[in-house]
Amino acid sequence: MQQHEESYSKTKRLRNQIISVITNPYNIIVLISIILLVYLIVVPLIDMIKTTFTMAQRDSMRAGIETGSFTLYYWKRLLASGLSFNMLYQPLLNSLMIGFFVSFFAIAVGSILAWLMVRTDLPFKSFFSLAVIIPYMIPSWAKAQAWLTVFKTERIGGAKGFLAGLGISTPEWLAYGPVAIIIVLSLHYYAYAYLLVSSALNSINSELEEMGEIQGANKSVILRKITIPLVLPAMLSAVILTFSKAIGTFGVVNYLGTKVNFVTLSTQLYSNDKSQNTETAFAMAILMILIASLSVFINQKLIGSRKSYATIGGKGGRSTLLELGTFKPLITTLVIVFFAIGIFLPIGILIADSFMLKEGTYALSNFTTYYWIGDGSRKDIMEGVPGILRNDQFFNALLNSIKLTFVNGIFGTLFGQIIGYICAKGRGKLHGKIVEQLVFIPYLIPSIAFGGIYLSMFSTPKQLFGVTLIPSLYGTFALLTLVSVVKHLPMSSRAGTSNMLQIGGELEEAAEIEGAGFFKRFIRIVFPLSKGGFVSGFMLIFVSIMKELDLIILLMTPKTTTLPYLAFTYQGNNSPQASNCVAIVMFLIVFLVYALANIFGDADLAKSMGG
Repeated sequence: MQQHEESYSKTKRLRNQIISVITNPYNIIVLISIILLVYLIVVPLIDMIKTTFTMAQRDSMRAGIETGSFTLYYWKRLLASGLSFNMLYQPLLNSLMIGFFVSFFAIAVGSILAWLMVRTDLPFKSFFSLAVIIPYMIPSWAKAQAWLTVFKTERIGGAKGFLAGLGISTPEWLAYGPVAIIIVLSLHYYAYAYLLVSSALNSINSELEEMGEIQGANKSVILRKITIPLVLPAMLSAVILTFSKAIGTFGVVNYLGTKVNFVTLSTQLYSNDKSQNTETAFAMAILMILIASLSVFINQKLIGSRKSYATIGGKGGRSTLLELGTFKPLITTLVIVFFAIGIFLPIGILIADSFMLKEGTYALSNFTTYYWIGDGSRKDIMEGVPGILRNDQFFNALLNSIKLTFVNGIFGTLFGQIIGYICAKGRGKLHGKIVEQLVFIPYLIPSIAFGGIYLSMFSTPKQLFGVTLIPSLYGTFALLTLVSVVKHLPMSSRAGTSNMLQIGGELEEAAEIEGAGFFKRFIRIVFPLSKGGFVSGFMLIFVSIMKELDLIILLMTPKTTTLPYLAFTYQGNNSPQASNCVAIVMFLIVFLVYALANIFGDADLAKSMGG
């Protein structure tokens, strides 16, 4: 009888524990989050892979294989056919070359600037610290527009660039092709290295370097043996960020490479997708994902295998600045010239070019406001379309961009904070690791490929047992919102995790002891304490999506056109002045958002902006 009661008691306790686990609000949120992440990230990825092994109807007769059957046709066509070199291997080599050189130059420039700003007595640091983040505010494709305005030649560009207009002959390899692409992307992505390396240098006590100097080591030895090893993890992280973005970039390569037949995996993927060769495009996307995954794996191995050094201890740290001495005027001048040429000149060029009636003519009579406020009476300009400030298409794109950024800013930040909460509270636990790994996957998928996946997945209704659960989303604002939120989850969740880790767990524990339920604790304690991070995440997503082109270019319709796509369209229609006008408006919006972020005291925004 006693054994029966003990058995019943154990069964009852187990049942109560199971009920407690199932009904725990935190566990429910974790379960729902995992289900949504799997459906929105893993399922599209599996669907993309499956598509590459499924015979499409348009190719079934040519291949002699039944539609819908399993096939290696597309992989053979991509990897081992007469088309393989032009379709895959040449674009692959071009992508790897761009990624390698952009990473090398961007890391070198960013690391040197970080060292000068943090470790030396370089003057005008307040001004330089503002100038260094401006590349984040200008889309990379806008820099490509500025580059063309300066260097393009009449033979390829159709009009003289700034230098050609002054009678200065410029070689075509400088205007178009890999050299131009590498320079433009390096000037855009160097800030990754600067932000990461400067943060690492700020955390290092200068006494470590001073001890080396006391032991008789010269400055070059100290730099090689002490400073660089300490900031190596930050530099490697910057390499991965830069390399993965450079090999997947579309806008810059399209602007500077298309006219000289310089193609990369991203432009080739775009071309295949636009030609309805979805299976081949997805196969290329999978290869790009594997390359990005391999680079991350190598990065983790390099960081994991290096020796670890403790640089922050219980004693107070100090930082003694290195005196530049007689080199200070020269180095200061070089830094000013770099910022002037690499940052402020492109902005000035875009503004000046937007007021030029005809490119390459620099007489005062050629300057006009037509591309801004023209009435559309000139049929030879913009195909008779009015200037952007009198153009319904522009205001539609402006409204779409603002609506998209605000909606995504709110939903993306909210989801990012929730996922960040799960990752922070579940640190070291299985569910925390699962969520963290799931949200990292979109980072590995190139933006243009990610947009293609969602286009394929949601262009037809989703049914279950004959019931339509999700209608076709093609051409809708909902699809743009969905793809933007999911693609930026790695960014928003990382910001959310960092924010939640700063909130002490004892605050929730004390409230729980007082009888406060989960949702009451979250609303009354967690959310108020994380509102600063919420503003940061919102601003970050707002700025990123405002500049986004690669992710949404395959999803655009006239109704859903955004500012980046409108600028891309104007450029393709030989109206670069109108494209520059749109780029300037975008820059002003982004700059305004950044200024507001500073007013709210959001100093971390500059460390997060990108794209």
